[in-house]
Amino acid sequence: MAGIKSLAKDTAVYGLSSIVGRFLNWCLVPLYVYLFPSQEYGVVTYLYGVTAVALVVLNYGMETGFFRFANKDKDPDSVYTTSLISVGFTSLLFILLLTVFLKPVSSALTLPNHSLYVWIMGVTVALDAFTNIPFACLRYRNKAWRFAGIKMLNVAFNIGLNLFFLLGCPALMRHCPAAVSWFYEPCGGEGFGIGWIFVANILSTLLVLLCLVPQLTGVRYVFRGDLLKSMLSYSWPLLILGVAGMLSQNMGQLIIPYLFPGNETAARSMVGIYGANMKIAIVMVMFTQAFRYAYEPFIFAQARGAGEDKSRAYCDAMKYFIIFGLLIFLGVMYYLPVLRYFISPGYWSGLKVVPLMMAAELCFGVFFNLSLWYKLTDRTQWGMYFSIICFVLMAGLNLWFVPAIGIPDGYMGSAWAALVSYFIVMVMSYFAGKKYYPLPYQTGRIFMYVVLAGVLYAGGMLMENFFGTGVAYVLRALLLLIYIGIVASFENIPVLSGMMRRVGIWRKMKA
Repeated sequence: MAGIKSLAKDTAVYGLSSIVGRFLNWCLVPLYVYLFPSQEYGVVTYLYGVTAVALVVLNYGMETGFFRFANKDKDPDSVYTTSLISVGFTSLLFILLLTVFLKPVSSALTLPNHSLYVWIMGVTVALDAFTNIPFACLRYRNKAWRFAGIKMLNVAFNIGLNLFFLLGCPALMRHCPAAVSWFYEPCGGEGFGIGWIFVANILSTLLVLLCLVPQLTGVRYVFRGDLLKSMLSYSWPLLILGVAGMLSQNMGQLIIPYLFPGNETAARSMVGIYGANMKIAIVMVMFTQAFRYAYEPFIFAQARGAGEDKSRAYCDAMKYFIIFGLLIFLGVMYYLPVLRYFISPGYWSGLKVVPLMMAAELCFGVFFNLSLWYKLTDRTQWGMYFSIICFVLMAGLNLWFVPAIGIPDGYMGSAWAALVSYFIVMVMSYFAGKKYYPLPYQTGRIFMYVVLAGVLYAGGMLMENFFGTGVAYVLRALLLLIYIGIVASFENIPVLSGMMRRVGIWRKMKA
Protein backbone atom coordinates (compact mmCIF):
# COMPACT_ATOMS: atom_id res chain seq x y z
CA MET A 1 0.00 0.00 0.00
CA ALA A 2 2.97 2.29 0.57
CA GLY A 3 3.71 2.17 -3.18
CA ILE A 4 0.16 3.24 -3.99
CA LYS A 5 0.40 6.13 -1.51
CA SER A 6 3.62 7.25 -3.18
CA LEU A 7 1.97 6.95 -6.59
CA ALA A 8 -1.02 8.97 -5.39
CA LYS A 9 1.23 11.67 -3.93
CA ASP A 10 3.28 11.99 -7.12
CA THR A 11 0.11 11.97 -9.23
CA ALA A 12 -1.22 14.84 -7.12
CA VAL A 13 1.99 16.85 -7.54
CA TYR A 14 2.19 16.21 -11.27
CA GLY A 15 -1.48 17.10 -11.36
CA LEU A 16 -0.52 20.65 -10.38
CA SER A 17 1.18 20.99 -13.74
CA SER A 18 -1.07 18.73 -15.77
CA ILE A 19 -4.59 19.13 -14.38
CA VAL A 20 -4.31 22.69 -13.07
CA GLY A 21 -2.10 23.74 -15.99
CA ARG A 22 -4.40 22.31 -18.60
CA PHE A 23 -7.39 23.74 -16.78
CA LEU A 24 -5.87 27.21 -17.01
CA ASN A 25 -5.10 26.68 -20.69
CA TRP A 26 -8.62 25.33 -21.03
CA CYS A 27 -9.85 28.70 -19.81
CA LEU A 28 -8.35 30.23 -22.97
CA VAL A 29 -10.85 28.31 -25.09
CA PRO A 30 -13.69 30.78 -24.37
CA LEU A 31 -11.38 33.58 -25.49
CA TYR A 32 -10.51 31.79 -28.73
CA VAL A 33 -14.04 30.78 -29.63
CA TYR A 34 -15.44 34.25 -28.91
CA LEU A 35 -12.69 36.02 -30.88
CA PHE A 36 -12.46 33.68 -33.86
CA PRO A 37 -15.09 31.94 -36.01
CA SER A 38 -15.17 28.14 -35.96
CA GLN A 39 -13.31 27.79 -39.28
CA GLU A 40 -10.35 29.82 -37.92
CA TYR A 41 -10.32 28.00 -34.60
CA GLY A 42 -10.43 24.83 -36.69
CA VAL A 43 -6.97 25.74 -38.04
CA VAL A 44 -5.66 25.96 -34.45
CA THR A 45 -7.21 22.61 -33.52
CA TYR A 46 -5.90 20.99 -36.70
CA LEU A 47 -2.34 22.27 -36.24
CA TYR A 48 -2.30 21.18 -32.60
CA GLY A 49 -3.30 17.70 -33.75
CA VAL A 50 -0.48 17.63 -36.31
CA THR A 51 2.13 18.84 -33.84
CA ALA A 52 0.99 16.27 -31.25
CA VAL A 53 1.87 13.55 -33.76
CA ALA A 54 5.15 15.28 -34.63
CA LEU A 55 6.10 15.41 -30.94
CA VAL A 56 5.77 11.63 -30.64
CA VAL A 57 7.92 11.15 -33.76
CA LEU A 58 10.61 13.49 -32.47
CA ASN A 59 10.73 11.69 -29.11
CA TYR A 60 10.74 8.22 -30.77
CA GLY A 61 10.11 6.43 -27.47
CA MET A 62 13.27 7.77 -25.80
CA GLU A 63 11.37 9.05 -22.78
CA THR A 64 10.18 5.57 -21.77
CA GLY A 65 13.51 4.12 -22.93
CA PHE A 66 15.31 6.48 -20.56
CA PHE A 67 13.26 5.23 -17.58
CA ARG A 68 13.86 1.60 -18.53
CA PHE A 69 17.65 1.88 -18.93
CA ALA A 70 18.25 4.40 -16.14
CA ASN A 71 16.79 1.83 -13.74
CA LYS A 72 18.92 -1.06 -15.03
CA ASP A 73 22.20 0.59 -16.14
CA LYS A 74 25.03 1.15 -13.67
CA ASP A 75 25.55 4.70 -14.98
CA PRO A 76 22.15 6.45 -15.22
CA ASP A 77 23.83 9.80 -15.96
CA SER A 78 25.24 8.47 -19.22
CA VAL A 79 21.77 7.15 -20.11
CA TYR A 80 20.46 10.68 -19.63
CA THR A 81 23.16 12.42 -21.68
CA THR A 82 23.01 9.84 -24.46
CA SER A 83 19.25 10.35 -24.69
CA LEU A 84 19.67 14.12 -24.60
CA ILE A 85 22.28 14.22 -27.37
CA SER A 86 20.24 11.89 -29.57
CA VAL A 87 16.97 13.80 -29.25
CA GLY A 88 18.75 17.15 -29.49
CA PHE A 89 20.37 16.15 -32.79
CA THR A 90 17.13 14.88 -34.35
CA SER A 91 15.20 17.96 -33.18
CA LEU A 92 17.75 20.28 -34.78
CA LEU A 93 17.67 18.25 -37.98
CA PHE A 94 13.87 18.49 -38.02
CA ILE A 95 13.99 22.30 -37.77
CA LEU A 96 16.48 22.51 -40.66
CA LEU A 97 14.45 20.19 -42.90
CA LEU A 98 11.19 22.01 -42.11
CA THR A 99 12.78 25.34 -42.97
CA VAL A 100 14.05 24.04 -46.32
CA PHE A 101 10.81 22.25 -47.30
CA LEU A 102 8.33 24.61 -45.65
CA LYS A 103 6.16 25.29 -48.70
CA PRO A 104 5.56 21.67 -49.76
CA VAL A 105 4.97 20.69 -46.12
CA SER A 106 2.40 23.49 -45.72
CA SER A 107 0.65 22.43 -48.91
CA ALA A 108 0.54 18.79 -47.79
CA LEU A 109 -1.11 19.95 -44.55
CA THR A 110 -3.75 21.83 -46.62
CA LEU A 111 -2.41 25.10 -45.20
CA PRO A 112 -0.55 26.63 -48.18
CA ASN A 113 -1.49 30.16 -47.08
CA HIS A 114 -0.36 29.64 -43.49
CA SER A 115 3.28 28.57 -43.89
CA LEU A 116 4.41 30.84 -41.07
CA TYR A 117 2.00 29.13 -38.64
CA VAL A 118 3.40 25.76 -39.70
CA TRP A 119 7.02 26.89 -39.18
CA ILE A 120 6.37 28.40 -35.74
CA MET A 121 4.59 25.28 -34.51
CA GLY A 122 7.27 23.06 -36.07
CA VAL A 123 10.06 24.82 -34.15
CA THR A 124 7.94 24.77 -30.99
CA VAL A 125 7.36 21.02 -31.17
CA ALA A 126 11.08 20.37 -31.82
CA LEU A 127 11.98 22.33 -28.69
CA ASP A 128 9.27 20.49 -26.73
CA ALA A 129 10.71 17.15 -27.83
CA PHE A 130 14.16 18.16 -26.62
CA THR A 131 12.91 19.44 -23.24
CA ASN A 132 10.99 16.20 -22.63
CA ILE A 133 14.27 14.43 -21.78
CA PRO A 134 15.28 16.85 -18.97
CA PHE A 135 11.69 16.65 -17.70
CA ALA A 136 11.96 12.85 -17.72
CA CYS A 137 15.17 13.15 -15.69
CA LEU A 138 13.36 15.27 -13.11
CA ARG A 139 10.68 12.58 -12.84
CA TYR A 140 13.34 9.85 -12.53
CA ARG A 141 15.05 11.76 -9.70
CA ASN A 142 11.67 12.31 -7.97
CA LYS A 143 11.90 16.08 -8.35
CA ALA A 144 8.16 16.34 -8.84
CA TRP A 145 7.89 19.85 -7.41
CA ARG A 146 10.51 21.30 -9.73
CA PHE A 147 8.85 19.53 -12.64
CA ALA A 148 5.47 20.97 -11.65
CA GLY A 149 6.89 24.43 -11.04
CA ILE A 150 8.43 24.73 -14.49
CA LYS A 151 5.31 23.36 -16.16
CA MET A 152 3.12 25.83 -14.27
CA LEU A 153 5.42 28.72 -15.16
CA ASN A 154 5.12 27.69 -18.79
CA VAL A 155 1.32 27.70 -18.55
CA ALA A 156 1.18 31.04 -16.74
CA PHE A 157 3.53 32.69 -19.24
CA ASN A 158 1.61 31.25 -22.18
CA ILE A 159 -1.72 32.49 -20.82
CA GLY A 160 -0.24 35.90 -20.10
CA LEU A 161 1.12 36.20 -23.64
CA ASN A 162 -2.21 35.12 -25.12
CA LEU A 163 -4.05 37.78 -23.15
CA PHE A 164 -1.42 40.36 -24.03
CA PHE A 165 -1.36 39.64 -27.78
CA LEU A 166 -5.09 39.03 -28.28
CA LEU A 167 -6.58 41.59 -25.89
CA GLY A 168 -3.87 43.90 -24.57
CA CYS A 169 -2.17 44.86 -27.82
CA PRO A 170 -5.38 45.79 -29.69
CA ALA A 171 -6.41 47.96 -26.72
CA LEU A 172 -2.99 49.60 -26.54
CA MET A 173 -3.03 50.27 -30.28
CA ARG A 174 -6.22 52.25 -29.77
CA HIS A 175 -5.10 54.22 -26.71
CA CYS A 176 -1.28 54.16 -26.65
CA PRO A 177 0.01 52.84 -29.98
CA ALA A 178 3.64 53.80 -29.39
CA ALA A 179 3.90 51.18 -26.63
CA VAL A 180 3.44 48.19 -28.92
CA SER A 181 3.36 49.36 -32.54
CA TRP A 182 7.13 48.81 -32.94
CA PHE A 183 6.63 45.03 -32.99
CA TYR A 184 2.88 44.59 -33.31
CA GLU A 185 2.34 46.27 -36.68
CA PRO A 186 5.35 44.70 -38.49
CA CYS A 187 4.04 41.27 -37.41
CA GLY A 188 0.60 41.95 -38.89
CA GLY A 189 -1.13 43.52 -35.93
CA GLU A 190 -4.68 42.45 -35.16
CA GLY A 191 -4.90 40.96 -38.64
CA PHE A 192 -2.34 38.30 -37.67
CA GLY A 193 -5.24 36.74 -35.72
CA ILE A 194 -4.68 33.17 -34.60
CA GLY A 195 -0.98 33.54 -35.43
CA TRP A 196 -0.51 35.23 -32.05
CA ILE A 197 -1.59 31.98 -30.35
CA PHE A 198 1.35 30.21 -32.00
CA VAL A 199 3.76 33.06 -31.14
CA ALA A 200 2.73 32.75 -27.47
CA ASN A 201 3.43 29.00 -27.66
CA ILE A 202 6.96 29.33 -28.99
CA LEU A 203 7.92 32.09 -26.54
CA SER A 204 6.67 30.09 -23.54
CA THR A 205 8.57 27.02 -24.79
CA LEU A 206 11.76 29.08 -24.99
CA LEU A 207 11.18 30.11 -21.37
CA VAL A 208 10.93 26.44 -20.39
CA LEU A 209 14.23 25.74 -22.14
CA LEU A 210 15.82 28.55 -20.13
CA CYS A 211 14.44 27.12 -16.86
CA LEU A 212 15.92 23.71 -17.69
CA VAL A 213 19.47 25.05 -18.11
CA PRO A 214 20.56 23.56 -14.72
CA GLN A 215 19.50 20.11 -16.00
CA LEU A 216 21.41 20.73 -19.25
CA THR A 217 24.64 22.08 -17.72
CA GLY A 218 24.90 20.26 -14.40
CA VAL A 219 26.01 16.93 -15.85
CA ARG A 220 29.09 15.51 -17.60
CA TYR A 221 28.14 14.68 -21.17
CA VAL A 222 28.89 11.11 -22.26
CA PHE A 223 27.59 9.61 -25.48
CA ARG A 224 27.49 5.80 -25.62
CA GLY A 225 26.76 4.44 -29.06
CA ASP A 226 26.20 0.89 -27.82
CA LEU A 227 23.72 2.17 -25.24
CA LEU A 228 21.86 4.22 -27.84
CA LYS A 229 21.60 1.16 -30.05
CA SER A 230 20.06 -0.83 -27.19
CA MET A 231 17.72 2.03 -26.29
CA LEU A 232 16.56 2.41 -29.90
CA SER A 233 16.01 -1.34 -30.13
CA TYR A 234 13.80 -1.11 -27.04
CA SER A 235 12.10 2.15 -28.04
CA TRP A 236 11.40 1.86 -31.77
CA PRO A 237 8.22 -0.17 -31.22
CA LEU A 238 7.16 2.57 -28.79
CA LEU A 239 7.64 5.06 -31.63
CA ILE A 240 5.22 3.12 -33.82
CA LEU A 241 2.95 2.75 -30.81
CA GLY A 242 3.12 6.46 -30.07
CA VAL A 243 2.63 7.66 -33.64
CA ALA A 244 -0.28 5.30 -34.25
CA GLY A 245 -1.74 6.20 -30.85
CA MET A 246 -1.42 9.94 -31.39
CA LEU A 247 -2.82 9.69 -34.90
CA SER A 248 -5.73 7.80 -33.38
CA GLN A 249 -6.23 10.39 -30.63
CA ASN A 250 -6.28 13.22 -33.17
CA MET A 251 -7.88 11.31 -36.04
CA GLY A 252 -11.01 13.43 -36.16
CA GLN A 253 -9.19 16.76 -36.38
CA LEU A 254 -6.71 15.39 -38.91
CA ILE A 255 -9.02 13.48 -41.25
CA ILE A 256 -12.16 15.64 -41.47
CA PRO A 257 -10.55 18.34 -43.68
CA TYR A 258 -9.70 15.66 -46.28
CA LEU A 259 -13.16 14.04 -46.34
CA PHE A 260 -15.12 16.98 -47.73
CA PRO A 261 -13.32 18.28 -50.83
CA GLY A 262 -15.01 21.41 -52.11
CA ASN A 263 -16.45 22.13 -48.64
CA GLU A 264 -13.22 23.14 -46.88
CA THR A 265 -14.84 25.95 -44.89
CA ALA A 266 -17.57 23.66 -43.54
CA ALA A 267 -14.98 20.99 -42.75
CA ARG A 268 -12.81 23.47 -40.82
CA SER A 269 -15.91 24.60 -38.96
CA MET A 270 -16.64 21.00 -37.93
CA VAL A 271 -13.06 20.59 -36.76
CA GLY A 272 -13.40 23.79 -34.72
CA ILE A 273 -16.67 22.66 -33.10
CA TYR A 274 -15.28 19.19 -32.41
CA GLY A 275 -12.05 20.58 -30.97
CA ALA A 276 -13.81 23.14 -28.77
CA ASN A 277 -16.12 20.54 -27.23
CA MET A 278 -13.24 18.11 -26.73
CA LYS A 279 -11.78 20.78 -24.45
CA ILE A 280 -14.60 19.95 -22.03
CA ALA A 281 -13.85 16.23 -22.25
CA ILE A 282 -10.15 17.02 -21.75
CA VAL A 283 -10.71 16.84 -17.98
CA MET A 284 -10.34 13.08 -18.38
CA VAL A 285 -7.21 13.57 -20.49
CA MET A 286 -5.72 15.79 -17.78
CA PHE A 287 -6.30 13.13 -15.14
CA THR A 288 -4.78 10.43 -17.37
CA GLN A 289 -1.75 12.62 -18.12
CA ALA A 290 -1.10 13.38 -14.46
CA PHE A 291 -1.38 9.67 -13.66
CA ARG A 292 0.97 8.81 -16.55
CA TYR A 293 3.69 11.19 -15.31
CA ALA A 294 3.75 9.37 -11.97
CA TYR A 295 2.99 5.86 -13.24
CA GLU A 296 5.94 5.18 -15.56
CA PRO A 297 8.64 5.88 -12.93
CA PHE A 298 6.47 3.99 -10.42
CA ILE A 299 6.17 0.74 -12.40
CA PHE A 300 9.88 0.58 -13.28
CA ALA A 301 10.86 1.32 -9.68
CA GLN A 302 8.41 -1.35 -8.43
CA ALA A 303 9.85 -3.81 -10.95
CA ARG A 304 13.12 -3.83 -9.03
CA GLY A 305 11.28 -5.48 -6.15
CA ALA A 306 9.74 -8.93 -5.99
CA GLY A 307 6.79 -10.83 -4.60
CA GLU A 308 3.10 -10.14 -4.20
CA ASP A 309 3.51 -6.53 -3.03
CA LYS A 310 4.39 -5.18 -6.45
CA SER A 311 1.62 -7.18 -8.13
CA ARG A 312 -0.87 -5.83 -5.64
CA ALA A 313 0.46 -2.31 -6.24
CA TYR A 314 -0.11 -2.67 -10.00
CA CYS A 315 -3.63 -4.00 -9.47
CA ASP A 316 -4.52 -1.31 -6.94
CA ALA A 317 -3.23 1.35 -9.32
CA MET A 318 -5.58 0.06 -12.03
CA LYS A 319 -8.56 -0.10 -9.67
CA TYR A 320 -8.12 3.39 -8.25
CA PHE A 321 -7.49 4.85 -11.70
CA ILE A 322 -10.86 3.53 -12.86
CA ILE A 323 -12.60 4.63 -9.65
CA PHE A 324 -11.41 8.22 -10.01
CA GLY A 325 -11.95 8.19 -13.78
CA LEU A 326 -15.60 7.23 -13.29
CA LEU A 327 -16.01 9.94 -10.67
CA ILE A 328 -14.64 12.54 -13.09
CA PHE A 329 -16.99 11.27 -15.82
CA LEU A 330 -20.02 11.62 -13.55
CA GLY A 331 -18.98 15.07 -12.32
CA VAL A 332 -18.47 16.47 -15.81
CA MET A 333 -21.66 14.98 -17.24
CA TYR A 334 -23.82 16.05 -14.28
CA TYR A 335 -22.72 19.67 -14.62
CA LEU A 336 -22.24 19.88 -18.39
CA PRO A 337 -25.04 22.51 -18.65
CA VAL A 338 -22.77 24.79 -16.57
CA LEU A 339 -19.47 23.76 -18.14
CA ARG A 340 -20.80 24.49 -21.64
CA TYR A 341 -20.46 28.21 -20.92
CA PHE A 342 -16.71 27.81 -21.29
CA ILE A 343 -17.34 27.83 -25.03
CA SER A 344 -19.40 30.14 -27.23
CA PRO A 345 -23.07 29.23 -27.83
CA GLY A 346 -22.16 28.91 -31.50
CA TYR A 347 -20.24 25.73 -30.57
CA TRP A 348 -22.91 24.11 -28.38
CA SER A 349 -24.17 21.95 -31.21
CA GLY A 350 -21.16 19.72 -30.53
CA LEU A 351 -21.83 19.10 -26.81
CA LYS A 352 -23.16 15.66 -27.65
CA VAL A 353 -19.59 14.45 -28.29
CA VAL A 354 -18.58 15.05 -24.65
CA PRO A 355 -19.89 11.80 -23.05
CA LEU A 356 -18.50 9.72 -25.91
CA MET A 357 -15.06 11.33 -25.68
CA MET A 358 -15.00 11.11 -21.88
CA ALA A 359 -15.74 7.37 -22.08
CA ALA A 360 -13.21 6.95 -24.89
CA GLU A 361 -10.47 8.68 -22.90
CA LEU A 362 -11.21 6.50 -19.87
CA CYS A 363 -10.80 3.39 -22.04
CA PHE A 364 -7.54 4.82 -23.36
CA GLY A 365 -6.33 5.44 -19.81
CA VAL A 366 -7.05 1.82 -18.88
CA PHE A 367 -5.21 0.71 -22.03
CA PHE A 368 -2.20 2.79 -20.95
CA ASN A 369 -2.40 1.28 -17.46
CA LEU A 370 -2.37 -2.21 -18.97
CA SER A 371 0.75 -1.34 -20.98
CA LEU A 372 2.95 -2.19 -18.00
CA TRP A 373 3.01 -5.89 -18.96
CA TYR A 374 4.76 -5.38 -22.28
CA LYS A 375 7.02 -2.62 -20.97
CA LEU A 376 8.24 -4.71 -18.05
CA THR A 377 8.71 -7.88 -20.12
CA ASP A 378 10.52 -5.98 -22.93
CA ARG A 379 7.78 -7.00 -25.37
CA THR A 380 7.22 -3.44 -26.53
CA GLN A 381 6.35 -4.73 -29.99
CA TRP A 382 2.96 -5.65 -28.52
CA GLY A 383 2.30 -2.01 -27.83
CA MET A 384 3.11 -1.36 -31.47
CA TYR A 385 0.66 -4.06 -32.57
CA PHE A 386 -2.15 -2.66 -30.44
CA SER A 387 -1.56 0.88 -31.61
CA ILE A 388 -1.52 -0.15 -35.25
CA ILE A 389 -4.78 -2.06 -34.74
CA CYS A 390 -6.26 1.00 -33.01
CA PHE A 391 -5.08 3.25 -35.84
CA VAL A 392 -6.57 0.98 -38.51
CA LEU A 393 -9.85 0.77 -36.60
CA MET A 394 -9.94 4.51 -36.01
CA ALA A 395 -9.14 5.37 -39.63
CA GLY A 396 -11.61 2.87 -41.03
CA LEU A 397 -14.43 3.91 -38.71
CA ASN A 398 -13.79 7.61 -39.38
CA LEU A 399 -13.84 7.01 -43.13
CA TRP A 400 -17.14 5.19 -42.68
CA PHE A 401 -18.95 7.16 -39.97
CA VAL A 402 -17.95 10.77 -40.74
CA PRO A 403 -19.11 10.94 -44.41
CA ALA A 404 -22.18 8.86 -43.54
CA ILE A 405 -23.27 11.44 -40.94
CA GLY A 406 -22.09 14.29 -43.17
CA ILE A 407 -22.14 18.05 -42.67
CA PRO A 408 -22.66 19.60 -40.11
CA ASP A 409 -22.47 16.76 -37.51
CA GLY A 410 -19.81 14.54 -39.07
CA TYR A 411 -17.58 14.94 -36.01
CA MET A 412 -19.95 12.61 -34.15
CA GLY A 413 -18.56 9.83 -36.34
CA SER A 414 -15.08 10.62 -35.03
CA ALA A 415 -16.29 10.44 -31.42
CA TRP A 416 -17.94 7.03 -31.94
CA ALA A 417 -14.86 5.80 -33.78
CA ALA A 418 -12.66 6.78 -30.83
CA LEU A 419 -14.85 5.02 -28.27
CA VAL A 420 -15.17 1.78 -30.25
CA SER A 421 -11.45 1.65 -31.15
CA TYR A 422 -10.14 2.32 -27.64
CA PHE A 423 -12.54 -0.18 -26.11
CA ILE A 424 -11.43 -2.94 -28.51
CA VAL A 425 -7.67 -2.45 -27.96
CA MET A 426 -8.23 -2.15 -24.20
CA VAL A 427 -9.90 -5.57 -24.14
CA MET A 428 -7.24 -7.07 -26.42
CA SER A 429 -4.41 -5.78 -24.22
CA TYR A 430 -6.10 -7.17 -21.11
CA PHE A 431 -6.35 -10.72 -22.51
CA ALA A 432 -2.82 -10.63 -23.97
CA GLY A 433 -1.50 -9.47 -20.60
CA LYS A 434 -3.20 -12.41 -18.87
CA LYS A 435 -0.99 -14.70 -20.94
CA TYR A 436 2.40 -12.96 -20.71
CA TYR A 437 2.21 -11.10 -17.37
CA PRO A 438 -0.85 -12.29 -15.43
CA LEU A 439 -1.97 -10.01 -12.63
CA PRO A 440 -4.86 -10.57 -10.20
CA TYR A 441 -6.93 -7.55 -11.20
CA GLN A 442 -10.17 -7.23 -9.24
CA THR A 443 -12.24 -7.37 -12.41
CA GLY A 444 -15.47 -8.24 -10.60
CA ARG A 445 -15.28 -5.24 -8.31
CA ILE A 446 -14.15 -2.95 -11.14
CA PHE A 447 -17.10 -4.10 -13.27
CA MET A 448 -19.41 -3.39 -10.32
CA TYR A 449 -18.09 0.19 -10.13
CA VAL A 450 -18.59 0.65 -13.88
CA VAL A 451 -22.19 -0.58 -13.63
CA LEU A 452 -22.79 1.62 -10.58
CA ALA A 453 -21.47 4.68 -12.45
CA GLY A 454 -23.63 3.79 -15.47
CA VAL A 455 -26.78 3.56 -13.36
CA LEU A 456 -25.99 6.83 -11.55
CA TYR A 457 -25.25 8.52 -14.90
CA ALA A 458 -28.58 7.43 -16.37
CA GLY A 459 -30.44 8.48 -13.23
CA GLY A 460 -28.73 11.85 -13.11
CA MET A 461 -29.50 12.59 -16.75
CA LEU A 462 -33.20 11.81 -16.26
CA MET A 463 -33.57 14.15 -13.29
CA GLU A 464 -34.02 17.31 -15.36
CA ASN A 465 -37.11 15.70 -16.92
CA PHE A 466 -38.80 15.54 -13.52
CA PHE A 467 -37.26 18.38 -11.49
CA GLY A 468 -36.14 21.93 -12.07
CA THR A 469 -32.53 22.62 -12.98
CA GLY A 470 -31.54 23.74 -9.47
CA VAL A 471 -33.10 20.72 -7.77
CA ALA A 472 -31.51 18.41 -10.35
CA TYR A 473 -28.06 19.82 -9.56
CA VAL A 474 -28.55 19.22 -5.83
CA LEU A 475 -29.76 15.66 -6.41
CA ARG A 476 -26.83 14.99 -8.73
CA ALA A 477 -24.45 16.14 -6.00
CA LEU A 478 -26.10 13.58 -3.72
CA LEU A 479 -25.60 10.90 -6.37
CA LEU A 480 -21.89 11.77 -6.48
CA LEU A 481 -21.73 11.40 -2.70
CA ILE A 482 -23.48 8.03 -2.96
CA TYR A 483 -20.88 6.87 -5.49
CA ILE A 484 -18.02 8.07 -3.27
CA GLY A 485 -19.59 6.51 -0.20
CA ILE A 486 -20.16 3.10 -1.79
CA VAL A 487 -16.60 3.01 -3.12
CA ALA A 488 -15.22 4.09 0.25
CA SER A 489 -17.18 1.35 2.00
CA PHE A 490 -15.99 -1.41 -0.32
CA GLU A 491 -12.40 -0.15 -0.27
CA ASN A 492 -12.39 0.39 3.51
CA ILE A 493 -11.37 4.04 3.31
CA PRO A 494 -11.63 4.83 7.03
CA VAL A 495 -13.14 8.32 7.22
CA LEU A 496 -15.65 8.00 4.38
CA SER A 497 -16.67 4.42 5.05
CA GLY A 498 -17.21 5.32 8.71
CA MET A 499 -19.53 8.14 7.68
CA MET A 500 -21.46 5.76 5.40
CA ARG A 501 -21.89 3.25 8.21
CA ARG A 502 -23.20 5.96 10.54
CA VAL A 503 -25.93 6.95 8.10
CA GLY A 504 -26.87 3.30 7.62
CA ILE A 505 -26.17 3.02 3.86
CA TRP A 506 -23.52 0.35 4.30
CA ARG A 507 -25.88 -1.80 6.39
CA LYS A 508 -28.62 -1.54 3.78
CA MET A 509 -26.20 -2.51 1.01
CA LYS A 510 -24.93 -5.50 2.96
CA ALA A 511 -28.50 -6.58 3.59
